[in-house]
Amino acid sequence: MVMATPGSKRTQSAEEIHNLLRIAVAHRRPITAVYKEFNRLLCPHRLGWNKEGGPRVLSYQYGGESETGLGPPGAQENWRCMALEKIREVELLDGLWHTAENHSRPAHCIERVEIDVDDQPERD
Repeated sequence: MVMATPGSKRTQSAEEIHNLLRIAVAHRRPITAVYKEFNRLLCPHRLGWNKEGGPRVLSYQYGGESETGLGPPGAQENWRCMALEKIREVELLDGLWHTAENHSRPAHCIERVEIDVDDQPERD
């Protein structure tokens, strides 16, 4: 797992965050990120825009902190629809890809898709 040294965090631009999320989706790479001041372990599945044109990422949260708590592995309540402007400190991780069969839950999350993990070849 890739972790930064405390105090070494630098501010990432919106473009950097977007590019890291795009890489994560394209290559099924888990990430660590801060969202709403909670450190989270996520597997981003879909990147795009909601009906208002706001950039969003649909992720499966498999660890870390959450204001609502996490369900057991595979639980539908572990899907997160996140506004990109509220995401910071994104780091790509080497590790297992986490997902659940109930991926369609937040169909309203992303109306215009840029990239979806289901459209990408699986990595070895």
